[in-house]
Amino acid sequence: MHPLHPPLPPPSGYFPVVYLGREKMDSPSARPGFSATAATRAQSGFTLIEIMVVMIIIGILAALIVPRVMSRPDEARRIAARQDIASIVQALKLYRLDNGRYPGTDQGLEALVNKPAAEPVPNNWKATLDNLPKDPWGNPYQYANPGQHGEIDVWSLGADGKPGGEGNDADIGNWSN
Repeated sequence: MHPLHPPLPPPSGYFPVVYLGREKMDSPSARPGFSATAATRAQSGFTLIEIMVVMIIIGILAALIVPRVMSRPDEARRIAARQDIASIVQALKLYRLDNGRYPGTDQGLEALVNKPAAEPVPNNWKATLDNLPKDPWGNPYQYANPGQHGEIDVWSLGADGKPGGEGNDADIGNWSN
């Protein structure tokens, strides 16, 4: 402002709002009957319609995805059994490397964790597993030496815990894919 000219009065309807020492002329709160909290609320909330649309979209997605995911636990158990069997077979190979032979069927997979007392007792025994896992259905893994499908057989009896079966009840062994 020039020192010789006095400031002009504000136009009618102008309500200045001060922000950090500056006037803000175009603020919603500068309008009569409109508060700053009402302006903030109008700009930051969701309407009921928007929330309902989001809920409907989530419901549709859930209806499409849930049936596909529900069959996955059985498949995951079969995959876990195959991985356990592969680990047990590797431990058996280490046992044979240390002792010159696989444990006998009567010694079982327990020979991988504890030194067998039954003949033939290994001279150079070392634990090749920390503990013997159970299959994903809570049953012990089976072992045969000699095996019917190979030099040794390691298998799970599947979900039903009985030999044979189909689908989830099928046996899973080191001979199958």
